[in-house]
Amino acid sequence: MKTDYQTIQVELKDNVAVFTMNNPPVNQLSAQFRSDLAEAFDEAYGDDGVKAIALTGTGKNFIAGADITEIQHIENKAELVSGMMEGIKFMNHIETGPKPVVAAINGNCLGGGLEIAMCCHYRVAVNGIHLGQPEVQIGLIPGAGGTQRLPRLIGLRYALEMITIGKPIKAEVAHQRGLVDEVTDPEKLVEAAVKAAGRFMAGELNLKARATRNRHHWIPSAAEKKALMDFTKAMTAAQAKGYIAPFKAVEAIDKGLSYDIDADLGREAELFADCAVSDVAKNLIGIFLNTRAAGRLPRIEGIEPAKIRKVAMLGGGVMGCGIVNVLLKAGFETVLWDINAEALKKGVGSIRKTFDYPIKKRKMKPADLEIMLDQQLTTTASLEDLTDVDLIIEAVLENMQVKQDIWKTLEGICGSDVVFATNTSALPISEMASILEDPGRMLGLHFFNPAHRMMLLEIICAEKTSDQTLATSVSFARAIKKIPIVVNDGPGFYVSRQLGGLLGGAVYLTADGVAGADIETAMLDFGMPMGPATLSDLTGIDIGYHVSKTFEKRLGERYKVHPLTELIYQTGCYGRKTGAGYFDYSGDQPVPNPKVVEVVQKYHRDTGVTPKEMSKDEIIDALLALGINEAALMMEEGICDRPQDMDLAMIYGTGFPPYRGGILRYADKWGLKNVYEKLVTLEKQFGLRFKPAELIKEMADEESKFYN
Repeated sequence: MKTDYQTIQVELKDNVAVFTMNNPPVNQLSAQFRSDLAEAFDEAYGDDGVKAIALTGTGKNFIAGADITEIQHIENKAELVSGMMEGIKFMNHIETGPKPVVAAINGNCLGGGLEIAMCCHYRVAVNGIHLGQPEVQIGLIPGAGGTQRLPRLIGLRYALEMITIGKPIKAEVAHQRGLVDEVTDPEKLVEAAVKAAGRFMAGELNLKARATRNRHHWIPSAAEKKALMDFTKAMTAAQAKGYIAPFKAVEAIDKGLSYDIDADLGREAELFADCAVSDVAKNLIGIFLNTRAAGRLPRIEGIEPAKIRKVAMLGGGVMGCGIVNVLLKAGFETVLWDINAEALKKGVGSIRKTFDYPIKKRKMKPADLEIMLDQQLTTTASLEDLTDVDLIIEAVLENMQVKQDIWKTLEGICGSDVVFATNTSALPISEMASILEDPGRMLGLHFFNPAHRMMLLEIICAEKTSDQTLATSVSFARAIKKIPIVVNDGPGFYVSRQLGGLLGGAVYLTADGVAGADIETAMLDFGMPMGPATLSDLTGIDIGYHVSKTFEKRLGERYKVHPLTELIYQTGCYGRKTGAGYFDYSGDQPVPNPKVVEVVQKYHRDTGVTPKEMSKDEIIDALLALGINEAALMMEEGICDRPQDMDLAMIYGTGFPPYRGGILRYADKWGLKNVYEKLVTLEKQFGLRFKPAELIKEMADEESKFYN
């Protein structure tokens, strides 16, 4: 038979045709790859010298799933179903073919890759690799038999968990559950697969009995199935609001698992197509692709980032300790600096606490933490000890003079190639860098609290930040497994100001007589993790007030602090940290704070405002219009001009519902003409804060979109 294809190499071992699949970068099931596989199988089936087939991959992947860019823009459901049925036909060709097929799973086996493996008659996997059906994470369901074959191999309970949550399992767990038949070491994999194929040839294993479609042991009784499906439906309804795929996956399994698997596979293809043509899937696929591309900027293309081996963290507060956690987990040698031994001791104690959760969940042993701290972390109260670091991250007191003094001192201590990064959330970085002889070495690395859990890293370029400094910082962000979003210096940078725009309209509605509880409920129903009042209480009303005053001072009349905001601030109730803010936290459950309620009611009396009914949709439209307008204003000011980055920042930094695609994707769906008209109405009602940005007006006139 033919031995060399564009994406497959074939070698004959003991009458076993070993297909080594090599479709860089991750062995995705592209059109060419599928074509090569189909041809190779036909050749092997027709060659009398081939008695069995073994499939294996290259690098870290067996097959990492389908090429989702091929389906991202498909709108025609019938066309997609037709294509899916061709794929299912090929899968069936493996499963019901005349010769045994062994999957030699060398690396990650996900999505369509696992579906192919489940069509094979025997599965050998390397220790430690991952297998899974993660399609729901991008708004899809398994579409080539996953919802029907996985339950037949591991039972309904485990299959529902893997498919509706999308979390992969390790090979060892897969072996325990029956998804794979053997686990072995990497160097023994192909040998084990060829040996397994020999068992078919010797008659020890029966080809037909080993076909997954013929495995009926795990198919539950009607009563068992109903009980488990009813529970799963209830859980899905509670946890997957706004999404489509989990519900479609449950439907495929609930209506499937019959003794007519071909009918079940056809239904699965239809349900897959329902997901694929939906806005939710397109939004989630867009987020997935944009996340992979984050930080890939034309400005730094071709620039080799400097190697970062040793990092200094200035400040052992909450943020600093969270960042140290991230550095240690990424394997960096880390130096923690603080003002004295007492502060350092407290800081190390706080660092230990950041590892409490993984230790509690048994993802880390206490002994491993001690080894990590002993081998990777040193502490010092002397800046002179930072001479050999490659990167310094500063998170000290939010005072410009204090920060500048530290940086000026470090400039005289460190080499010229050391990157200086500030974690400030409010101070202008260009001004901070102005005292340096080389301001190009400085930029902002804005982590989000808690730093060891939040995935976003906002990278802020000052006026003179060099391309080399930026390239090194983007590379560093990836090394610590953060999503780098690059923006330019400006008040609040991007995320804080955008969130202020999105939720900042709440005070105008409250002042106009809309009940605060209605605003909270509307934003929760929209998909935000919390409403404006709850978020303010969590972050601190005083902090929000001072940020707003900074915006007022630096951005002008549009951002003048609302009189009601001033009155609420003057109550001294700043949120959870003071025991009360918009809500009182002294009891078992938060309740409206009487002090703030009285302030709002007095404001209404003084201004002649009466309670006002406003629908959830009207509330959402008002807040979203202001948020979209804020994004446009920042584009005009040059803070950021990449919609995909701005949307990622909102999703990963503020909890904007992923299934909506981001605030600018939402704006496109709403229509910029509608956004503009809404802003015009709101400006007449509430004033300058809602005045449409020129960019919004232009886009409305041109009927254009943020995403083209």
